[in-house]
Amino acid sequence: QVQLVESGGGSVQAGGSLSLSCLYSGVSFGTNCMAWFRQAPGKEREGVAAISPDGKRKYYVDSVKGRFTISRDNAKNTLDLQMNSLKPEDTAMYYCAADPRLYCPFLTWSREPEWNSWGQGTQVTVSS
Repeated sequence: QVQLVESGGGSVQAGGSLSLSCLYSGVSFGTNCMAWFRQAPGKEREGVAAISPDGKRKYYVDSVKGRFTISRDNAKNTLDLQMNSLKPEDTAMYYCAADPRLYCPFLTWSREPEWNSWGQGTQVTVSS
């Protein structure tokens, strides 16, 4: 049984920064691909970033490249998302996702069906 609990959301002005964290409970965190997704009101959930089990490969949606950084600590079972230069369009509920596999799917990581477990989400609001 995998549980994912996100934290760190909040409100910030455009140009500011926030750091999200996801605590993983369950077996073998170090053998899971991990990802952050987000969903804005009235929009579909979209993949923001993903990271391989060993942390060496990272994937980002184009809209956050250069501003967001995904990382993980396999000793602490945590996944992080550092968000800098935030924009109002980054406003959304952010979700942590996990899937037990050795390699993250390079072409399809941003698709919801690729992910087995989900957290409850944490809200990020960016004001202009």
